Amino acid sequence: MYIDIKKSKKPIEYRKAIKLLEERLIRINEEKAPDLIWSLEHLPVYTAGTNHKKTEILDSSIDVIKTNRGGKITYHGPGQKVFYFVVDLKKFNKDIRKFLSIIEKTIIQTLNEYGVKSYADKKNIGIWIKQNNKINKIAAIGIKVKKWIAYHGFSINISNSLESYKKIIPCGIKSKSVSNLKNINNQDYSDLDDKIIKNFISNLKV
Repeated sequence: MYIDIKKSKKPIEYRKAIKLLEERLIRINEEKAPDLIWSLEHLPVYTAGTNHKKTEILDSSIDVIKTNRGGKITYHGPGQKVFYFVVDLKKFNKDIRKFLSIIEKTIIQTLNEYGVKSYADKKNIGIWIKQNNKINKIAAIGIKVKKWIAYHGFSINISNSLESYKKIIPCGIKSKSVSNLKNINNQDYSDLDDKIIKNFISNLKV
């Protein structure tokens, strides 16, 4: 199972990234390109998934890009690592739940390598941590499936601005908040994308 790995050092504009993902999806469907995993950071942007509500925007002055991924409203920006993928689910018996479990396992496994304990929640998609007796989101997941090819991806908060989340109700959940890895355990995360990609590929092959 060959997977194309792409790593962008400079921040990528959100719409440009999604356009490239959709172009890759067409090529994969035509069997003209391999699956893709792409790590990057975005310029500051708020995006809204297909399940969002207008009431989840607390600051009417912000621009929100509507997208076709699942989920609600979130923020992307510097200090947050985004992992996009375009993966043909026909290789996984068209099992979306299994693919989501692979993503969750990959994030939890990788964070554990840094001594950060995290977990998945069946009721609230994403990866969560317990911090100062509170439950905070550390990673967001948003997937779209077209022609049985999964794309979009997941993001992990490393050192990004937490103030930016105060302008929205992140992922539509009022009772929980958002944190980042530096806030939890201030250490070197410069190789996180390498670890995530390695574990993701390994788990995809299981």
